[in-house]
Amino acid sequence: MDSVFDELYRKYHHDVFQFLFYMVKNRELAEDLVQEVYIRVLKSYEKFEGKSSEKTWLFSIARNVAIDSFRKQKGWKQRLLEKFDWSTQQVKDEHPIPEEIIVQNEEIQSIYKCLDHCTVDQRMVIVMRYIHELSITESAEALGWTESKVKTTQHRALKVLKTHMDEIKRKEGTAENEKIRMD
Repeated sequence: MDSVFDELYRKYHHDVFQFLFYMVKNRELAEDLVQEVYIRVLKSYEKFEGKSSEKTWLFSIARNVAIDSFRKQKGWKQRLLEKFDWSTQQVKDEHPIPEEIIVQNEEIQSIYKCLDHCTVDQRMVIVMRYIHELSITESAEALGWTESKVKTTQHRALKVLKTHMDEIKRKEGTAENEKIRMD
């Protein structure tokens, strides 16, 4: 079991961490939740039937751990609706990992902020499909949904993201026009 666990951890711990980080938007909490995921893996590996891939199985556990975390938090619905403030929430590190460098890109920050306007289900689908590149089938297995529900949720999430991205671009365009007029 140790070698199997080590292999699962080595192959997927970064993906699981990244998924949880996108969900909870807190590095320390995401790290704690990754530990919880692997505790559950240790406790239930014998029950894993192999009907899905190990990665899909891990994401379904991570999903449940994230939902449990939201439920435990006081006022979790309000927390999900709050805006993410990069200046106060971002962890500073002398040697940032590549994902942190990418997240600092303006366009990625906009998309990341727009995820706040999605429901938890929509955010999970977007993270699984576009960040972790799971197929619709794998996402459905990880979430315990039908493929149709994944497709519908993905479609709705993309509409929400597009609406808010267009709004950001419109506001930026208005601000640019006002700046030009003042000059």
